[in-house]
Amino acid sequence: MDSAEQAVGEKRVQALLIDPLTRLGLSKPSTVRAGQFQDMLAEVKSKLAYMSDESLAALSEQVAANPDGKQGDRFPIAVKILKWAAQIQPPGDDASPLVRAVFAAQLGRDSLIGGWAPELLAEVKRIRRWPLDYGVTQIKDRASDSVGRLRKLDDRLQRGLTLTDEEDQWRSRRLMALQKCRDIADLSERKGAVQ
Repeated sequence: MDSAEQAVGEKRVQALLIDPLTRLGLSKPSTVRAGQFQDMLAEVKSKLAYMSDESLAALSEQVAANPDGKQGDRFPIAVKILKWAAQIQPPGDDASPLVRAVFAAQLGRDSLIGGWAPELLAEVKRIRRWPLDYGVTQIKDRASDSVGRLRKLDDRLQRGLTLTDEEDQWRSRRLMALQKCRDIADLSERKGAVQ
């Protein structure tokens, strides 16, 4: 998501989530000061800019049905809203700051070189945190069959041999998954260069 798309998305979050909830009478959480509340809303807008209109409407309905506070007249804290949003519409690979950071780091570069980037992507999306050393070892172990299979298929093609339809389809899917990871890494590099 580039900066223009981000700005449009943030306006949608304001119009379809924050404004309707404010009109319903939800106010800042009692544990949050006014300035912190504005910062919280800005963070929510920034993190939810990827969401579709339908998903934002669904999230608005869920927040309105589950307000915080003794009288049920307070915005839930951002963590709750973001958790509900991820259940309604998980962020895409390029929308997650965590995924972008992983692929911008040496870990992501190593995974692309080693051919285990799709497994790294799947694991980061699943656990929603930076993988530790042991986790990286497990990811590599899970990927070893796929990495080896792709290498063998590529070797066969280089020798002029043909692949079965199933092998060709598997290879195409694997190459697309690797390209998706390269695209995330490229996006991360472009964003890093812009900032």
